[in-house]
Amino acid sequence: MSTTTTGPAASIPLTDVAPTEVDVVVIGAGQAGLSSAYFVRRFGLGFVVLDAEPGPGGAWRHRSPTLTMEKIHDIFDLPGVHRTPEVDPTLLAADVVPGYFADYERRTGLPVLRPVKVRSVTRHEDGRLLVAAEESGAERESSGRAAGDPGAPGVVSPAGPGAAVPRTWAARAVINATGTWSRPHWPYYPGAADFRGRQLHYADYRGPEDFAGAKVVIVGGGASATHVLSELADVAAETIWVTRSPLVFHEGAYGEDRRRAAVARVEERVRAGLPPQSVVSATGLAYTKVIRDAMDKGVFNRLPMFSRITPDGVMWDDGRVAAADVIIWATGFRSAIGHLAPLKLRGPGGGIQMDGTRVVAEPRLHLVGYGPSASTVGANRAGREAALQIRRLLAASHAA
Repeated sequence: MSTTTTGPAASIPLTDVAPTEVDVVVIGAGQAGLSSAYFVRRFGLGFVVLDAEPGPGGAWRHRSPTLTMEKIHDIFDLPGVHRTPEVDPTLLAADVVPGYFADYERRTGLPVLRPVKVRSVTRHEDGRLLVAAEESGAERESSGRAAGDPGAPGVVSPAGPGAAVPRTWAARAVINATGTWSRPHWPYYPGAADFRGRQLHYADYRGPEDFAGAKVVIVGGGASATHVLSELADVAAETIWVTRSPLVFHEGAYGEDRRRAAVARVEERVRAGLPPQSVVSATGLAYTKVIRDAMDKGVFNRLPMFSRITPDGVMWDDGRVAAADVIIWATGFRSAIGHLAPLKLRGPGGGIQMDGTRVVAEPRLHLVGYGPSASTVGANRAGREAALQIRRLLAASHAA
């Protein structure tokens, strides 16, 4: 027998074999997921939030221990709860942002289950979407539950710590907010497999200490690449920074008009079913503290992209070579939506055709944090839009 979740305060059993019925499943509890969940509850829908992480914070939990608050772009407030405006700029982003998210979950009482890894989303013959997942036996950090509730902190799955318990939810709509961090992008270049040095992605960058005295090639033209460049300048024997395209800077504050223009450029692509652009390609670079530090250290010198990798370094089309001990790929991320593959959403253009946050090929599915909403300010707006559209969809189905 399945159990119906009729509201955000309803308990959600951990041991059902049949699917748990719910109005909305929100997948992911980063900025996009928490924002979406806030508005879903505000509109009176029953829901649950499934998060693969063991604790609050989303991708921020994994950021480099050298990334301080003064080195990041602005973090916008989640809806309904203002964060402390004055934050010590020397504090680690991997501590401050997850701390804010944890406080938000506690104060709002959103029903977050974790760690729950969603494996697939499929269509059911009764018109709902089936969300299949595995729930770890680790302690749950769900918010706002009474002691003894299945979602209360400290309640361990019946299978015991470390075990994976299959779970399935039958949802009338799904909001996917799984972000990109778990899917780093490694572009292919000839010779990469023969490189004798070390290669790593920015996702695995933990600070400059490991690169003291090394010759390091840094690939990428965004904030991640400049973060690495500015730090390695103090310890590396040599840094070589390469990007595919020339750098484009925007002067002055990145205000509302510029944000809207950037969102419009990305939205145009996803409406046409094309893969979203990278953030930096739509917004350009700002003269941040990180970039000014790199300039002051004399390492802010961009070279065009090399054409191949040699066993001992990199080579350009004109025959130039550069020796390297390490290549750091600060080449961005792709949307982590492999669990949506059974829905066959991608079109001929290689992307998912969107109408706002709604997937054109599957109106019951909304992607928040994808394309134009892949930013902290965009995620808040998109969360509200997704929740509003789902309320209208479910109201229409009730009336039919």
